[in-house]
Amino acid sequence: MLELKNITHFYGNKTSLENFSLQAPRGEITCLLGSSGCGKTTALRLIAGLEVPSEGEITINGKTVSRNGKILVLPHERNIGFIFQDLALWPHFTVLRNVAFGLNERKISDAEKKARETLALFGLQDYAEKFPHQLSGGQKQLAAIARALALEPKILLMDEPLANLDVKLKRKILTLVKNLKTDFGLTIVYVTHDHREAFALADKIAIIDNGKVIEFGTPKEIRHSENEFVKYFLEY
Repeated sequence: MLELKNITHFYGNKTSLENFSLQAPRGEITCLLGSSGCGKTTALRLIAGLEVPSEGEITINGKTVSRNGKILVLPHERNIGFIFQDLALWPHFTVLRNVAFGLNERKISDAEKKARETLALFGLQDYAEKFPHQLSGGQKQLAAIARALALEPKILLMDEPLANLDVKLKRKILTLVKNLKTDFGLTIVYVTHDHREAFALADKIAIIDNGKVIEFGTPKEIRHSENEFVKYFLEY
């Protein structure tokens, strides 16, 4: 269980999240759905430990990892994988070095072997010595997923991962993400502005607006919501 309790977060004088509470059940896909700038990515960064909540606390499996402006568990100790919207692959590293990077940083033995095995899971073994600019958009996405999963995280955070892909490739990656939940036993928190992605993927959906959770429930519950903001948002 991943839980955010009464989170308020500021960037300077601006409130990015306000009294934000969310539960992401273990082994499920929870989608944070909302328009650009509503606070979805900030929530991911707080979970990962890249930001610290000004108020409130975050717990993972019952252990508090940050509270009221203090980090209690360092980011690399949270067993979390993060796939950024821009993928953040190192352009001067080969695909293999990108995937092995975190393993080497943590001084894991046989890092290269493990990286190659992870690439093989996604059909990228023949691209190990290529550079990111030599990959297609879908291959880059798979490389970013492989890099995140090489460290065997229990929680995977995905920030608008399909934003720059065509429709056919989006369907393929959506299927892959669903399979990740089952095949790797992952808890996934997935950020998107596209309600079609959320309905196709999620076990639970949180509708976010202006740093607040407006509604939380299953896709069926969200579809039949009587909340006027939710109904308006889903029309567009």
